[in-house]
Order: sequence, then structure tokens, then C-alpha cells
Amino acid sequence: MSDWAAKRFWSDVTVDLRGEDYVILLDKRLVKTPAKASLAVPTQAMAAAIAAEWEAQSEKIDPRTMPTTRSANAALDKVTPQRHEVANLIAAYGENDLLCYRAPEPEELVARQKEAWDPLLAWAAEVLDAPLRTAKGVMHVAQPANAVANLTARVMAQSPFQLAALHDLVSMSGSLVIGLAAQAEAFAIDDLWIRSRLDELWQIEQWGQDDEADATVNLKHLAFLHAHKFYKMS
Repeated sequence: MSDWAAKRFWSDVTVDLRGEDYVILLDKRLVKTPAKASLAVPTQAMAAAIAAEWEAQSEKIDPRTMPTTRSANAALDKVTPQRHEVANLIAAYGENDLLCYRAPEPEELVARQKEAWDPLLAWAAEVLDAPLRTAKGVMHVAQPANAVANLTARVMAQSPFQLAALHDLVSMSGSLVIGLAAQAEAFAIDDLWIRSRLDELWQIEQWGQDDEADATVNLKHLAFLHAHKFYKMS
């Protein structure tokens, strides 16, 4: 968003339906993405959220307060031109999913991983037809070809806006299964976030908290929640 004007230059923010997409207008002028494409989004809810972000800007524009605008920009400028490559990048997580790699010890951590992650793998096996194997340690474990194919197909079927959301859900959790479970609302979104951080939480219990690391985690948590919200709007 480096090309955006530094100061607010408009009075009115409106939303208009053009064809099948919704556009945002500033004093009747189309909002553009950083790559100069029209900021045209698939749903009225998303357009309304973007319009609200622009309306909330004061004298100076602060992109940090415009997460929906940023996500829509990413969907249009980054995902759309290379949709297949982005989908493949996301789908690859299914071959090395966080949930499949378990600690060999101590017993308490082993038990926590089983309690937190086995229900997610059971859901993937039943609902996504993607049974995944688990292993102790970090050595790669080959996954069944049909499971990988079924997970990949679900990723490939998504729109650029859905992929933009899924990319963030998966990259921040380390798990394609968690990302897809968030999209399906198979588990509460905060519950999924906690499950994805199980190993980190264990380390904190052993060694204590770090204020700087906590601040980073809090930002990632907010971004994870936003990605889920953005998917629902898409």
C-alpha cells in the first residue's frame, strides 16, 4: 500500500454493485489496489467492511487499521495472478502437517498432543476423506496419496479470496487441517488457535514467558482471527 496517498482526500465512502462484484468509491472514484486493479470484491459484507475501514481513517491513512482492505488487495494482486502456485503452496502443508509430528517424550506432552490433535485428524479422515499418518519426531512421514489428493482438491477449488484467507490460516497454524477446519467451523476458532500453539505453550510452561515473544504471538492471533473473518466474508 505504499502507493496510497498519505492523507485523507475524500469526503464520502460508498459501495456499488457492478456486475457480480462490489466496488468501493471515494467521492465516486474507484478505490484501486497497489497494483492499480479495481478493488472489486465478491460480497456485500466484504465491501461494507472495507468501506468502514476507509470511512474510519482520519487525517492520515493508517494501513495497519485496514486489515480487510489489505486482505482484499492480496487476493487481487498476489493470489489472482498466480492462483495455481499459491494453491500448491498451501496444499503442500498437507504432506507435512503439524498435527502429524508428535513428541517422543515427555509423557505429559505426548498425552496433550494426542488429546488436542487426534480429534482434528479424526475430523479430517471422516469429513475430508483424508486420513493422515502420525510419527514420533520430525523425520518426514509419507502420507497416503489419496489423502493428499483429497486435501489438494479442496484447496484448488477455492476462489482467490478464499485462498488468501486459507493461506494465512494455514501458515500461522502450520496445519492445513487446522486451516480447513477453521473454514468449515468444525471447531471454535480460538480453540483451533490454542491447539496450533500446543508445543509453544508447553515450552512457556517449562521456561517462562517472554514479553517480546508474547507481543508477536498476540499479533499473530489477531491475524488468525481476521483470516477466519475474511473467509466468512468471501
